Amino acid sequence: MNAELNIKERSFRFAVRVVNLCKILETQDRVSKTLANQLLRSGTSIGANVEEAQAGQSKADFIAKMSIARKEARETHYWLRLLKESEIVSDTQLSEIIKEADEIIRILTAIVKTSQTRNSNDK
Repeated sequence: MNAELNIKERSFRFAVRVVNLCKILETQDRVSKTLANQLLRSGTSIGANVEEAQAGQSKADFIAKMSIARKEARETHYWLRLLKESEIVSDTQLSEIIKEADEIIRILTAIVKTSQTRNSNDK
């Protein structure tokens, strides 16, 4: 399966995991609710930008949307680490989703770099 198709499905599944985690956080204290809101926005934005990139009007538009998805993945990774380090959610509960965030960042970085190289070679 090529990376672009893989990232589309993985980012969607990742968003579902983020939504489910945020549902739990929303039932806790004010800090947890605030962090849940930040995590929900960035974690679901990854897949939305990947979807938009698939319908990009140009190669440059595709690269821009995938770059935004990568930025959102990095932000999501930050919120997940913050939840872990502040002991709001246990390491065991977050280790797999943090690992998936890392992998998504790597995939998006590879897609952006490859696309930028191909785009500059086409000029």
